[in-house]
Amino acid sequence: MKIILENTAAGLFMLMIAAFCVGAQQPATRAALPDSGYVLGPDDQIVIHALDAPEVSDKPILIGTNGNITLPFVGRVKAAGLTVEQLETKLNLQLREYVKEPQVSVTVVEFRSQPVSVFGAVSTPGVVQLRGRKTLYEVLSMAGGPRETAGSTITVTRRRENGDIPLPGAKTDPTGQFSTAELNVQEVLEGKNPAANIEIKPNDVISVSAADSSMVYVVGDVQHAGGFTLGGRQSISVLMALSMAGGLGRTAKPEKALIIRNVPGEPKPLELPLNLKSLLSGKAEDIGLRPQDVLVVPTSSRKTFLTDTLPTAVGAAAYAAIYRY
Repeated sequence: MKIILENTAAGLFMLMIAAFCVGAQQPATRAALPDSGYVLGPDDQIVIHALDAPEVSDKPILIGTNGNITLPFVGRVKAAGLTVEQLETKLNLQLREYVKEPQVSVTVVEFRSQPVSVFGAVSTPGVVQLRGRKTLYEVLSMAGGPRETAGSTITVTRRRENGDIPLPGAKTDPTGQFSTAELNVQEVLEGKNPAANIEIKPNDVISVSAADSSMVYVVGDVQHAGGFTLGGRQSISVLMALSMAGGLGRTAKPEKALIIRNVPGEPKPLELPLNLKSLLSGKAEDIGLRPQDVLVVPTSSRKTFLTDTLPTAVGAAAYAAIYRY
């Protein structure tokens, strides 16, 4: 398996720009009824029904890029920035000069003014439209939620004209135009950190990382060697990883196991000795495996155990450790 990580600032910036361009081209989201409190904006399409005023009734009206609509009798009306209820009140007041009791109602038939782009390891990536205030959890749900292969990180990028992202660690991109923050998937999905479930703004870009960058590997004399996703967690225990690999093989040497960990800046990966036999019997404390860690279970046989799914930085060290004893 080849692991390809494209997580540079430039890559994210280009992804974001593409998302904003795509958002303008996405088909509208249709709905029969407006959400209470929805703030109208350019490109939304509405239908106005006014009692005793057929000239303005039941005709689709597109809110212009300047935020205005034009109606018979009343002329140009600023609609963008108003909620549906506020626009109804405004039109009722203006139509009273021509109709005794206009009784205006407004329905949004196409939501197009508040796009949010959701990319990465979600079920239905693309552009969703906000209807009222939505949290990060709610927007992820609108995109079908993270896939099983999702990694542990959610990146949110926001135009600074909408305000900086209100989270510790939020950063400004080199252009000064965007605010970016990284969040933990599990904290958002499980509600472990309520502050992480931020309100999402129009034109935000949400990217859920792929699992390839958040995997651990179990190789050597086990039943099912390979890579295993952390499932949004920052680490998993050795015993859990061993269980995912189906347990020990018949010729395994568990007391000689080790963890191979690549450390940036170090010329060689670290080798951390581990007595799986003691761990399995409850005589030693379980420990956590980090992303890209390799749990190696040596063998006493001459059977060949494939290691081609390993990251290249630690592959040679892991292969040597399997047959060391």
